[in-house]
Amino acid sequence: MNIATASESAARVVKWMGTIYKINVGRYHSGGIVGVFESIVPSLGGPPMHVHHNEDEVIHVIEGTYEFWLDGQSMVVPAGASIFLARGVPHTFRVVSAGPGRNLTILTPGGLEEFFVEAAARDLTILTG
Repeated sequence: MNIATASESAARVVKWMGTIYKINVGRYHSGGIVGVFESIVPSLGGPPMHVHHNEDEVIHVIEGTYEFWLDGQSMVVPAGASIFLARGVPHTFRVVSAGPGRNLTILTPGGLEEFFVEAAARDLTILTG
């Protein structure tokens, strides 16, 4: 495991599908234990419905208001609140405030944060219906 702080190594920042991702702690820094990243998501933006089969996820909303869909339920999560998204449970969110949202995501185990880096590098898109 490598020990790294913001002063020792700059966080990686990528933009993918309108969202800016700042990878603060990647699996390489934590020995795979955790991944931590900050996102700036445009108003009405968010991922498609998806399932993490290997990772639990906590999203802490820093700015804006988010609407989450979690296993068939809808809930509003305002700035200052957090939500736990268990592995294996279908979920998604969108920013419902007029301006962009900002959130901190914590994944256990780490590694999924690398998806955003690779998707941005390859300029991948997700088709929507």
